Amino acid sequence: METVLRLVVAWASVAAFAVFGTGWLGELSSPLWASGLFLWLFVVIIWSAFGVVHEAEDLAHRLGEPLGTLILTLSIVVIEVVLVSAVMLSAKDAPTLGRDTMFAVLMIVLNGVVGLGLLIGGLRHHQQRYNLKGAASFLSVIIPLTVIALIIPNFTTSTTNGSLTRFQAISFSIFTIALYGVFLLIQTNRHRSFFLEAGTEETETTADGHKGDASAKAVLIHTALLLANILPIVLLAKSLAKLLDHGIAALGAPQALGGVLIAAIVFTPEGISALKAVSRNELQRAINLCLGAATSTVGLTVPAILAVGLVTHQTVILGLAPTEMTLLAVTLILSTLTFSGTRTTVLEGAVHLVLFFVYLTLIFSP
Repeated sequence: METVLRLVVAWASVAAFAVFGTGWLGELSSPLWASGLFLWLFVVIIWSAFGVVHEAEDLAHRLGEPLGTLILTLSIVVIEVVLVSAVMLSAKDAPTLGRDTMFAVLMIVLNGVVGLGLLIGGLRHHQQRYNLKGAASFLSVIIPLTVIALIIPNFTTSTTNGSLTRFQAISFSIFTIALYGVFLLIQTNRHRSFFLEAGTEETETTADGHKGDASAKAVLIHTALLLANILPIVLLAKSLAKLLDHGIAALGAPQALGGVLIAAIVFTPEGISALKAVSRNELQRAINLCLGAATSTVGLTVPAILAVGLVTHQTVILGLAPTEMTLLAVTLILSTLTFSGTRTTVLEGAVHLVLFFVYLTLIFSP
């Protein structure tokens, strides 16, 4: 019943904005009217995102790990890419939005969700185990991807503002996609066991089709429902982008807040899913969700925003400010230390949370 209601509300909102959206968004001088529209879209998109998580988790149980969490992270990142692209195309003057969103996702996921998860898990289960090989594989991809995307542009001599030349943008996009593609092959095929709970084996009821026709039919149904929940978010993204851009300008808020809001809208449901997994002592699933989200974000968002920039001739600034580069470097080092053993405790969670609060402080007081 909830699924049907969610889809009805989401698609009704799509229809309403398709018919009346131009008029509604044409006059945003009234703060109450603009706030009401933003709240409407925010609630619908968040609710639809929870629907995406619900259907992806059902597929996860049917297909097994790591395919299940991979479907979820890819679905969420597709939503993120759509929202960022919509804001870039709407605002026409958001050169740092992609960078700010990626950085926000990394801080929210690697410090906020990981920190809170490890804190909850440590308090509830004292020590939690996970598959070290999987975490190491994620980090071995996250580190070069983030350095290439968010740090190297500050030190190239072809440009002086943290952007890339056309040749660099195309080359870096190819490198990023290639590395992410290799990682996906490792995760879903050759070394799939790295992303399963240590000491467990894949069961015959996962992705090898032993459940028969009924299982295949259920997978198709939930895949269709997954797409039915994603599409309203995609279709409403442009309207939300206009409201978001208008609100930040009207309030005189920091530009980085736009990236934070997009990251929060997109990753709140997935973050809740990860925290639930930790509370059930399923740390491996939470790691697959969190580190997978960070990997997919950089691996897919960088080529997407660079493509938008090249097509629309917009400047895309990727290089972080010195303070942010420092915070990113500390986060990557800390993540490597946190996942260097086979067990986690409350201490690691507390340290990650402190870094997350530092990040929030710097948004409003850089």
